[in-house]
Amino acid sequence: VNCLDQHVEKSPNRVALIWERDEPGTAVHVTYRELLDLTCRLANTLKKYGIQKGDRVAIYMSVSPLSVAAMLACARIGAVHTVVFAGFSAESLAGRILDSGCKAVITYNQGVRGGRTIELKTTVDEAVKNCPSIKHVFVAQRTDNKVQMGDRDIPLEEEMTKADSVCTPESMDSEDMLFMLYTSGSTGKPKGIVHTQAGYLLYAALTHKYVFDYQQGDVFGCVADIGWITGHSYVVYGPLCNGATSVLFESTPVYPDPGRYWEVVQRLKINQFYGAPTAIRLLLNYGEEWVKKYDRSSLKVLGSVGEPINKEAWQWFYQVVGEGRCTLVDTWWQTETGGICIAPRPSEEKAEIIPAMAMRPFFGIVPVLMDDNGEVIEGNDVSGALCIAQPWPGMARTIYGDHQRFIDAYFKAYPGYYFTGDGAYRSEKGYYQITGRMDDIINISGHRLGTAEIEDAMADHPEVPETAVVGYPHRIKGEGAFAFIVLKEQTAHVDHIKEELKTIVASKIAKYAVPDHILVVKRLPKTRSGKIIRRLLRKVVTEQSNNLGDVTTLDDPSVVKEILDAYQKYKEKSSS
Repeated sequence: VNCLDQHVEKSPNRVALIWERDEPGTAVHVTYRELLDLTCRLANTLKKYGIQKGDRVAIYMSVSPLSVAAMLACARIGAVHTVVFAGFSAESLAGRILDSGCKAVITYNQGVRGGRTIELKTTVDEAVKNCPSIKHVFVAQRTDNKVQMGDRDIPLEEEMTKADSVCTPESMDSEDMLFMLYTSGSTGKPKGIVHTQAGYLLYAALTHKYVFDYQQGDVFGCVADIGWITGHSYVVYGPLCNGATSVLFESTPVYPDPGRYWEVVQRLKINQFYGAPTAIRLLLNYGEEWVKKYDRSSLKVLGSVGEPINKEAWQWFYQVVGEGRCTLVDTWWQTETGGICIAPRPSEEKAEIIPAMAMRPFFGIVPVLMDDNGEVIEGNDVSGALCIAQPWPGMARTIYGDHQRFIDAYFKAYPGYYFTGDGAYRSEKGYYQITGRMDDIINISGHRLGTAEIEDAMADHPEVPETAVVGYPHRIKGEGAFAFIVLKEQTAHVDHIKEELKTIVASKIAKYAVPDHILVVKRLPKTRSGKIIRRLLRKVVTEQSNNLGDVTTLDDPSVVKEILDAYQKYKEKSSS
């Protein structure tokens, strides 16, 4: 209602969504009235097939007006959506369906991205084989290709044409569940982060309005996928609640060429552009001519999200893309926070912005830095564990089905505070800079991934009894995964096993999770109690081997030299 009905009453023909399809130059405009119609028909179709208030529905779709309508239709009837990124494997999808007990999946026959066709329905078929809770699979058409339709499959658009275009919204309590979104944890199993109705929507809408200085009539371009929290808060819920025009970007930054983002900015006259540092680092390599080819004079605000942005990428984004005249907001937040928590704006008029710094907490956010003893660090020019001292409307309420894990993950390390898992530096002027994760989580191209998830996947290989994965700095992706593996005795075909491991990770998690490097070692560095010491491996791959710290806790300290030698050999072989 807040995202649709209130705007349809006042200005039904205002454009709600501009769908920038994968095929260049084929944008589709959808007004608030049309989106309400789409949403109500989809909602009535779900109801017809037994979806009720409180039921969970998985959405496995590429970015489109229909996928947005699917989210809003669930919200309208009080069902809980869990959007699964359409690049995830069947096994990842099945795991999320099983954990949340979904009754239905909404998907496309196929997806289209970067000129390639992605088999979505086939993946769903594979996933739901082992999911007894699924009663129906609603299948929409993104391409003209026919896909296999079985007993539980329902052609979505066909049903929607028969459905009524009026659907009375379910009355919900402010703390009822709105959606769940799975994110990586430091143990292998992803956790279903729960967001509720009122607080989440209020926080998404307020941050969208004030961080980006959104004015009525602006075209807001967040190029994130709806499978991530950024897509939920700044493609769908925040902008639509504010009656904005939101761009849905289905393609990639380099299709059909590296000028795609800027061509879209020119054609759609985008005013705020919100994207990920990994894409900026990628485009920076192609040079400035791809940017300068297009008119970017409509841009007023640029934003960066998903991981800390490095200074070089920040300067390029600010000077080249924004011509030194756009405000650049480097935003820090998490799936768990619901919306932006620390960003350079809002602030006093023309207040300074320091490159690559999130800087200022949003209204109601009280950041604190903690030391190793759990004490609050006072003063400035200090570093520590970033915590938040007071609750805020957008914060997650629980982990679905596992409230104890929620408490352990976020409130146990520093009782009385929400622990973000990130480290931060507070500058002399009191501004915040995020320094990165403090746990075994890596950030690959803005995708948060627990190293344990990759290790669990590789552990399924019969020849590989032990694995340890660490993150290392990567020029474009921000971080990449580096895997150390121990093989069983007398294993020949090492290269063959490495390829098999890559295939396993791609099929169990997703392609982006595949390690860039796999190094075979005789054994892993462990404590006497058998815990793998990953920080040592991290130091080896970041070449800080002269500064390994205390190795006396190791079961056998000579393992360090073994690994260093193996790493040197591997490096020499790679460079030759």
